[in-house]
Amino acid sequence: MDAAMSLKPNLELSVATAQAIVDQTVLKQAVATISRLHGGEISAVYEIAFADHAHPPLVLKVYPDELHWKMQKELTVVGLIRDRLSVSIPRILLADDSKRLLGLNLTLMTKLEGSILGQLETTLDSAQRLSAYAQIGRLLREFHCISMEAFGYLGPNGIWTAHSTNHQYLTHQFQRKLKEFAERGGNADLAKRVSQHFADRAELFSACTRAVLCHNDLHAGNLLATVSNGRLLLTGVLDFEGALAGDPLMDVAKALYYLDAEARRALLDGYGAMDRKHWLLTLDLYHLYFVLELWCWMAQIGNRQPLDQLALDLERYSAA
Repeated sequence: MDAAMSLKPNLELSVATAQAIVDQTVLKQAVATISRLHGGEISAVYEIAFADHAHPPLVLKVYPDELHWKMQKELTVVGLIRDRLSVSIPRILLADDSKRLLGLNLTLMTKLEGSILGQLETTLDSAQRLSAYAQIGRLLREFHCISMEAFGYLGPNGIWTAHSTNHQYLTHQFQRKLKEFAERGGNADLAKRVSQHFADRAELFSACTRAVLCHNDLHAGNLLATVSNGRLLLTGVLDFEGALAGDPLMDVAKALYYLDAEARRALLDGYGAMDRKHWLLTLDLYHLYFVLELWCWMAQIGNRQPLDQLALDLERYSAA
């Protein structure tokens, strides 16, 4: 893939095109409007509203051709978690990889109740915000009750390259990302420091002996919530494109990464007791991995603006 590629499809969709997509389902509804929704860096996301306002709108997700397999991956993950979480997940009405309608893979799904938590957050009082992160902690625990047969990144039909231990998986990942870091112009001395830091602490990963389903991107932008009578309630979870089979602490570490101290405490309180020695040191080592991974991702998509700060973060996390 080209280092400066633009991943997210940039489509101006007409009502007629949206109607043609809806007509592939059993719904007999006339489309009134189609509008772009807030989405991630990979997929383009749209809301389809109907002339009959009694019928709830649907969500259309369009995948870039470079990562067309992400569509099937999301279907696989949705199958794993259906009816196993305390919050809702979208119901898939159509998954089309024929490319007849848009020239790209797409899914059509139900729209969940609530607003994106990341957009609500600035309107919340302190108690509501901390309640939200405690609920996120409990939701993480629910994901981690779903056992997986091996460690590895999930592809369209299951684990792509399965590893029998967490130590093997993370060793493989660190080596792969350090190689990519060097190939994309990362500082060679910094790469050596990161490599040595990892080597000195890699046995921390051996404490995880069972792989579980990890959302791997459970932040406020991928969660829906409502506020009623002053009480915040998580109502839905979205975006399973990054899911993997791994160490539950890996998932916790990623959820904590961007949070302030208060939100971190609330999430950890919601998650509950850790059954691991040295779990705080393990979280720090996963944070180092996430920064390395994020540096490589930003370089891959041509977004060089954050690279210097991410390199400083790598220095901080790999300091002796």
